[in-house]
Amino acid sequence: MNYRELGNTGIMISEVSFGTWAIGGSWGRTSDSEALKSLEYAIDQGVNFFDTADVYGDGHSEELLAKATKGKEDQIYIATKFCRQGDIFDPKNYSYKKVSAYCEDSLRRLNREAIDLYQIHCPATEILKDGSVFDVLDRLKKEGKIRHYGVSVETVEEGLLCLQHPNVKSLQIIFNMFRQKPLENLIPEAYQK
Repeated sequence: MNYRELGNTGIMISEVSFGTWAIGGSWGRTSDSEALKSLEYAIDQGVNFFDTADVYGDGHSEELLAKATKGKEDQIYIATKFCRQGDIFDPKNYSYKKVSAYCEDSLRRLNREAIDLYQIHCPATEILKDGSVFDVLDRLKKEGKIRHYGVSVETVEEGLLCLQHPNVKSLQIIFNMFRQKPLENLIPEAYQK
């Protein structure tokens, strides 16, 4: 397995990561034993970076990750996301009280002291323009509940808004052979920052 630094966080992650949306069970019947076998196999192959969210199986993906990584918390990095449990357009959904509660719930399910990478989960553009949520995340970082934070965005424009905030350490955006727009200016801008 090859590893590279996640942005400028100092965290060395596997070039192949494991997304846990499907194992949560939101997309139909799943088997916890098969999910755990898959997670363990990935870890055995050198995967040390897992992506999840509090809404993947209503938190079940986070619980499965806690089981699969028990005793390996200092070797396995987890990125989880928040905000989709509430109204993504309501600024109250991004208040310190609300985000802190989301964070505490994820920490409990993950059975961790801190979240390695905490990402806003495709919020409304107006929330990113307002920017108050980044102050909330800075506060959670100071409290030691999260190590780093980032944003999962839908558009290049949203990604560029996020890059205006110096403590945003990651951007997650759809990028594939059909959706190449991030190459034009978002990826170069993110690389510079």
